[in-house]
Formats: sequence, structure tokens, C-alpha cells
Amino acid sequence: MKKGLHPELHLVTAVCACGNSFQTRSTKKELRLEICSACHPFFTGRQKFIDTAGRVERFKKRYSKSA
Repeated sequence: MKKGLHPELHLVTAVCACGNSFQTRSTKKELRLEICSACHPFFTGRQKFIDTAGRVERFKKRYSKSA
């Protein structure tokens, strides 16, 4: 491999806005995150499901009158 071609990796502590922190490797010296696996709704199980079926019926009802 050529010398000086790849960026140098550093062991850094990533800090999330929720207060969670963990160690990882990065080319940056410091990592600050807005969301992580400890506070993301998909991983915590607090995600919301949107009823798209009701939206389709409302759209059809609204625009069938104008036609």
C-alpha cells in the first residue's frame, strides 16, 4: 500500500445528545451525535406507525367530488 494515501484512524468517544457515549474509531478527533441506538425510536421500540390507509380514502373522497 502507498504511504500517506489513507486517513489516519483515531480511537474516539462518540457522545450523543441523550447522554449516551461509546468508543469507536473515526478519522475525526471528536464525534457528537444527535441520535444513537440508545435513543432512536426504532431501537427502543417507541416508534409510531402511520395509518396510510385512511389517508388514501380521504384523498379519493376529496378529489372524486371535484371531477
